[in-house]
Amino acid sequence: MAAAAATTCSSCRRTRPALPAPAAALVVALLAAVLGASAGAGQQLDVGYYSKTCPAAEDIVRNETAAAVRESPDLAAALLRLHYHDCFVQGCDASVLLDSTPGNTAEKDAMPNGSLRGFDLVARVKDHLETACPATVSCADILALMARDAVALSKGPSWPVALGRRDGRTSAAATCAQLPPLRGDINLLLQAFAAKGLDARDLVVLSGAHTLGKAHCPSYADRLYPSSADPALDARYVDRLRMRCNAGDSNSTSELDPGSCVTFDTSYYRHVARRRGLLRSDAYLMDHRFTRAYVLQAASGRYDGHFFHDFAVSMAKMASIGVLTGDQGEIRTKCNVVN
Repeated sequence: MAAAAATTCSSCRRTRPALPAPAAALVVALLAAVLGASAGAGQQLDVGYYSKTCPAAEDIVRNETAAAVRESPDLAAALLRLHYHDCFVQGCDASVLLDSTPGNTAEKDAMPNGSLRGFDLVARVKDHLETACPATVSCADILALMARDAVALSKGPSWPVALGRRDGRTSAAATCAQLPPLRGDINLLLQAFAAKGLDARDLVVLSGAHTLGKAHCPSYADRLYPSSADPALDARYVDRLRMRCNAGDSNSTSELDPGSCVTFDTSYYRHVARRRGLLRSDAYLMDHRFTRAYVLQAASGRYDGHFFHDFAVSMAKMASIGVLTGDQGEIRTKCNVVN
């Protein structure tokens, strides 16, 4: 972390990996990142994990995801967000999918997760997998695969997903305090990421997921009202946002990457560099030496291939956070309830 904080823009360029060959080099890099992290934590995730027990698993997930995203392109952002919100709370164990019970409020009903979507689609995919291969494919693996496929279907990168996660049996709203804060500062964001084994590069790279989707008015209204606008926001952008978001409005939305919210690209970074990042967490990227340098480099439009590579690697790292393997947890037959 200290080294990353001291990195300058020029050193970012020097240490950046060369643009990988489209297939083989990317696979090698990702396998090293995922399997190396898994081995270090005593975990056992493998690419092709279901090759014998459910060989059609990845095709089923991809086909169902593709059909849904074709019909509703904004679902891509929702699926990516589901995976992110799952992994940052208790690890990638599909706990975000569990329903609340009379004695327990689950993660999905916690305030930070109120706008999560895609649960019905995950359930539909799970039903297809249960028909093809009963009690075999975990809901946690489904989330990881759907997030990857959602990005690829939005013209972003694809990557090999190491599989073998098991599903957790608990979910509590209180644990959502582990999610990176929507408000705070860059140091709090870095701390939240560091707590999950992720660094400044992962923060700025995974923030690039905001190239997809929209945000509801309450998540950014405090930057517009009540008295004066957040000085970190471009004044003209503030005027545009106020036309869409009134104080107290809970339904209106704005695109996180205006004009490109269903296409995975680097235009998000151009908005952040111009002080038009919608969320406070977007603006905070300009407050840290390394993340600012990365934003400015990505905003130039000359490093799209590097960003795609970095995003795939960071997603693979995130997908290995706190996974359950072996005889831990269970394979749920319904993603919203324990067996």
